Amino acid sequence: MKDMSFEKALAKLETIVGKLESGELALDETLTLFEQGIHLAKYLHGELGKAEKRIEILLKDKDGELKAEPFQLAEEEPKKDEPSDGESGENESLPF
Repeated sequence: MKDMSFEKALAKLETIVGKLESGELALDETLTLFEQGIHLAKYLHGELGKAEKRIEILLKDKDGELKAEPFQLAEEEPKKDEPSDGESGENESLPF
């Protein structure tokens, strides 16, 4: 899977999800596709994590020097180790 691009992996996952949602598959095929989907979702999640670590915004510090700072979204969700009230702390962003 490491030789697969992010875009191809995402397209494959979307195809798998579509097939699973159709409800027209045999149990064995459903389980096989579900397993493939889990592996793809984990791969995609890992790739997004790597990309997030690489994203930086260049800002000038008080001396006018450019300084790299980590990118943060304005409405960032709580971090994994900081679950909000009523959450278990598990990664709920995965589609499975």
